[in-house]
Amino acid sequence: MSISFNQIIDLLKANASGMAVALVLGPLAVWLAIRMKLVDVPGSAAHKSHLLPTPMAGGIVLALSLILFIPIFHLWQKPISAILIAAIIIFIFGLLDDVKRLSAAQKLIGQVLGAILLIALGVSVHIFEGFPIHFLSEKVITVLDWGVTVFWIVGITNAFNFVDSMDGLAVGIAAIAFAFLMGMALIAQQIFLANFSAICLGICIGMYFFNVSPARFFLGDAAAQTLGFILAAVAIIYTPQNLPQGSSWFVPIMVLGIPIFDTTLVVISRLRRHTPIYLADQTHTYHRLVALGVNPNRAVLTIHLGSLALCLLAFIALSLTPWIANLIFGVVLCVGFVALFFLGRGIPPS
Repeated sequence: MSISFNQIIDLLKANASGMAVALVLGPLAVWLAIRMKLVDVPGSAAHKSHLLPTPMAGGIVLALSLILFIPIFHLWQKPISAILIAAIIIFIFGLLDDVKRLSAAQKLIGQVLGAILLIALGVSVHIFEGFPIHFLSEKVITVLDWGVTVFWIVGITNAFNFVDSMDGLAVGIAAIAFAFLMGMALIAQQIFLANFSAICLGICIGMYFFNVSPARFFLGDAAAQTLGFILAAVAIIYTPQNLPQGSSWFVPIMVLGIPIFDTTLVVISRLRRHTPIYLADQTHTYHRLVALGVNPNRAVLTIHLGSLALCLLAFIALSLTPWIANLIFGVVLCVGFVALFFLGRGIPPS
């Protein structure tokens, strides 16, 4: 499919609009967060190491920006409207958690409800429908697809909440992911999805300006979880045309590979130390790189470069034959397991 000059201009406009609005809304969001007592106080939890009280205004910027763009870019059209409607649940539960700290069970309920609403609005994976499993009824296959959808949505939503462990880290990963999803959707001629990804990319760039170290505001659960939810949903909607499924099924996994890796590392660490999975600590990828002597800013840059490399490999794999593409994915998995082993050593006692 050919890409027109006008399509590229539209993407640039959407991206610039998202960035400009987020930059303008940043100071207002900080003011609102302070008035709403959405402030992260140093020492309020064992894993918090920042020095000054910092407003958690990222969710406000993200929500207000998307609300403003609904009429401008016609975001009420399906399937984008389905993502935004379902994301309201994630945002509300995230905001409640920022205000009064919800339990892990309460947060999980919100995430599952958001995933169920997304499915009810017509957005879900269709993995099992393409498999020749004739002994299963159509209803069973549909339920299996729904189960995978809930697992994927909840997993990525939590993964972004987990990876938000340092200034600029999560929003930078989100920006890289949106950039590649924008490009891949454009090539697939899913113009509505490319434009939406361009808007979200611009918003992330704008938020990064305020969230980069030293952060003028934190993302908070409202922004981190909502970004993860939107990215997980966009990855489901992305469907490359005229490409073998064998070369594309793992693309969302690689594009969001860093949050998945970080979550896996943290979960394994907590299980080994017999501590609850939901109990926040400093065993994330970022903290381990710093413990190895990497400068904090370079640790964030290293993780961003890792995310960029995975996205590039996913993009390249789309144009390859299935067996070569899956070989690349297999190599990436092997490297990931080695990195898990290397970074997982020397876990401090709980």
